[in-house]
Amino acid sequence: MTKYLVTGAAGFIGYHTCEALLQRGETVVGLDNVNDYYDVSLKEARLARLTGRDGFSFHRTDLTDRAAIERLFAEERFEVVIHLAAQAGVRYSMENPHAYVDSNLVGFMTILEGCRHTKVRHLVYASSSSVYGANREMPYSVHHNVDHPLSLYAATKKANELMAHTYSQLYQLPTTGLRFFTVYGPWGRPDMAMFLFTKAILEDKPINIFNFGQMRRDFTYVDDIVEGVIRVADHVAQPSPAWSASHPDPGTSNAPYRIYNIGNHQPVGLLRMIEIIEGALGKEAKKTFLPMQPGDVPETCADVNDLMQDVGFSPNTPLETGVSKFVEWYRSYYGV
Repeated sequence: MTKYLVTGAAGFIGYHTCEALLQRGETVVGLDNVNDYYDVSLKEARLARLTGRDGFSFHRTDLTDRAAIERLFAEERFEVVIHLAAQAGVRYSMENPHAYVDSNLVGFMTILEGCRHTKVRHLVYASSSSVYGANREMPYSVHHNVDHPLSLYAATKKANELMAHTYSQLYQLPTTGLRFFTVYGPWGRPDMAMFLFTKAILEDKPINIFNFGQMRRDFTYVDDIVEGVIRVADHVAQPSPAWSASHPDPGTSNAPYRIYNIGNHQPVGLLRMIEIIEGALGKEAKKTFLPMQPGDVPETCADVNDLMQDVGFSPNTPLETGVSKFVEWYRSYYGV
């Protein structure tokens, strides 16, 4: 058995990751501050499904509590850290930027320091497709430049990658960043489009469709994300012998540092996604078409060749299958 720290354990991806690791027989320590960015009862319900399970323990702690995080690392001596806790959301970063600095920058530093001082074998952390920003070269590749973020959220995720590289270089701490692409599925986040649309349609309320529907997203089912996370965690980052200082590749390094995209690599139009939800619900949406919002991008598409080459996996759940499972969970959980 390996001892894992999973931060953001009460969150959407964190909860599913804990479930998968426990099913594999691992020892999992969960950490979350259970903040009120969205419905706390949903977070508590996820936690309730983990609490009491063999091999699981939980700490309700904030990442910015430096002394508490230092104690946790010193006492538990984790072998692998899967860092999924973050202040999420592109649009909210324009309303409350300080939350992103506290959680995504200060919080990430406490994790890096904990890993460094206790010789953690591998740190795997969540980045985001948002880092591609103004780049319009498709599909997005980890070998592309990502120096033009369009939101503070994206900037903090890019900063995490830079911070991780520094620790990989200075302290030989193996780190791997995972750029997630539009994750959805059961127990999903209420601020995400699929959740918002499903709720509104069932309540006979209109849904807001930005960029007048001319959006395409690489929707990625949560089980595929989790399989990618765990496979990568098992595959400890190594220095790339082909890396050249005269032609530096952004996706690799001469340090034990890697970056991967985890996306379904099959973008779907927003209007098609809504059609699939309507079909699963047996009900038509009332649509309000609006212009593009600041910080948003018209399309995302993941190049997952590096992920496939290194860990032998690429997401493949069709959107129709994933939406059906999400709607089934939504109806059951909310008694609709």
